Amino acid sequence: QFGTSSERIHLNTQSKSRQHQQASTSFLIISKMKFTLVALTGVISTASSFSFIPGSPSLTKSLPKSSNTALCMKYKVAVVGGGPSGACAAEVFAQEKNIDTVMFERKLDNAKPCGGAIPLCMVGEFDLPETVVDRKVRKMNLISPTGVEVNIGETLQPDEYIGMCRREVLDGFLRDRAIEYGAQVVNGLVTGIEIPEDHKENENSQYTIKYMEFVPGQTKGVAKTMDVDVIVGADGANSRVAKAMDAGQYNFAVAFQERIKISDDKMKFYEEMAEMYVGDDVSPDFYGWVFPKYDHVGVGTGTVVNRPAIKQYQKAIRERAGDKIAGGKVIKVEAHPIPEHYRPRRVNGRISLVGDAAGYVTKCSGEGI
Repeated sequence: QFGTSSERIHLNTQSKSRQHQQASTSFLIISKMKFTLVALTGVISTASSFSFIPGSPSLTKSLPKSSNTALCMKYKVAVVGGGPSGACAAEVFAQEKNIDTVMFERKLDNAKPCGGAIPLCMVGEFDLPETVVDRKVRKMNLISPTGVEVNIGETLQPDEYIGMCRREVLDGFLRDRAIEYGAQVVNGLVTGIEIPEDHKENENSQYTIKYMEFVPGQTKGVAKTMDVDVIVGADGANSRVAKAMDAGQYNFAVAFQERIKISDDKMKFYEEMAEMYVGDDVSPDFYGWVFPKYDHVGVGTGTVVNRPAIKQYQKAIRERAGDKIAGGKVIKVEAHPIPEHYRPRRVNGRISLVGDAAGYVTKCSGEGI
């Protein structure tokens, strides 16, 4: 329901081949990122015609002579943010022996507020275990302002589903896997980035990351700095990396969600069911939702055009869900901005944005995982 036909092709891709391809691709990209973006483009286009198998003789012979020195050098990559895009980036880089990978994440015990729907193709493409998926939704009802229900999940095949997950579980799994491959995790908040003026021309210039590293038992972090060769900004809609590299602004929606624990009897209705509500009462330009988790439901809405009224819309979605969530207990309240479009600039020298930081979100649904 959320993916394209081309995305489904990934289900036929063997996971080991994917890992070899990612590792080798990152190796080539980082090696050439020490030079210029023009050189980087050339390497990518040249390398795309090969099978990325580590140690492949044909691949080694095809590399420009000028890259031989770069391939032997050790690079340090900082991934700022440990959500899905950041954790996946760290996993790719950590598999290459010539890259030291450091992932900064300020909330290792928490996650971004999110409806948590993922397309089936993601489960296969990213080798996710079923334990990450709380619910396999096979029925998706779209409900009109007058209460007319349309089952928009009819196109799902018997073996297909929309995965519903909790971000603290999904993000934690992806981060742990990156760590297993060798990524180093810093539990801290990046507060600033110093970009040298010659970072696009000077291959030896480095970026300086300023951060506060959290120390167990202390309320205040310890100020530290780290010099790196490449930065991947995966730090969400309010990205500090984007600000440092002057990536430009974008419009955004505000999403609001309450996690509501309802009785076991009421949860049976949502065992394989998710709901989407439309109408000016729940949102003038978005939709409201009831998405099932393992022992509760996520009830939320969002808007771009009238952000100050978000709590009014949230009250309306609870009322629209009515008896189906009646008597439920709110166990968590969450709110977060959702990008509406790409940032004007997403690459600057050896700094690149991914995920919400770059604005990579499906506009019609708000789905960004």
